[in-house]
Amino acid sequence: MIQTSTLPRDWHELLKQEFQKEYFQNITKKIQQDIDAWITLYPPLKKVFEAFSLTPLSNLKVVILGQDPYHGPNQAHGLSFSVECEKLPPSLKNMYKELETDLWISPSKSGNLTPWASQWVLMMNAILTVQAWLPASHAKIGWETFTDTVISEISQNTSGVIFLLWGNFARGKKSLINTSKHFVLESAHPSPFSARNGFFGSKVFSQINHLLLKQNKTPINWNLNKK
Repeated sequence: MIQTSTLPRDWHELLKQEFQKEYFQNITKKIQQDIDAWITLYPPLKKVFEAFSLTPLSNLKVVILGQDPYHGPNQAHGLSFSVECEKLPPSLKNMYKELETDLWISPSKSGNLTPWASQWVLMMNAILTVQAWLPASHAKIGWETFTDTVISEISQNTSGVIFLLWGNFARGKKSLINTSKHFVLESAHPSPFSARNGFFGSKVFSQINHLLLKQNKTPINWNLNKK
């Protein structure tokens, strides 16, 4: 079952009331039903809150909002757009292409974005679990209520966070963000279906670092290539 007790203290204090609400209890019931029916879920349950575990609220700099976890084996591990396997998903390949044209960083052979998370980039999907091979299969079980609350709480309790809203789904979350105290960068999604409609050429990675430097914060080292 999902272990909320493993969350860093600041996240747990911020969200503990959510864990007691009926909708969250319904999430856990649905997950248990799937487990009892021998349905494989992704990411592994111990990594459902990996994004929060790696990026404490107190240090948060950037939020990259995804939609649904990858639904194949050895892919999803709790960070949006990130995979543990060597086969890179198309959207991640396009993120690497933009990174190369923006900051001249050669594409990494690894799809694991954990080094970004350790620099306080929260990579959160709006839906935190999925059944194997069935995209959006957990889209209606309550996760979006939870992650919408996360976005709202970040907006209310922090300042100067940079939110990346890629594509129409993510842009729909803009109303949850106080844009007078945070930064919002919008573009097309890096998916092959839309990347050429505004994601390519957005220079999003250098924009983020420019905004961090304006706040006297350390910029993100986006280079995932091992030295």
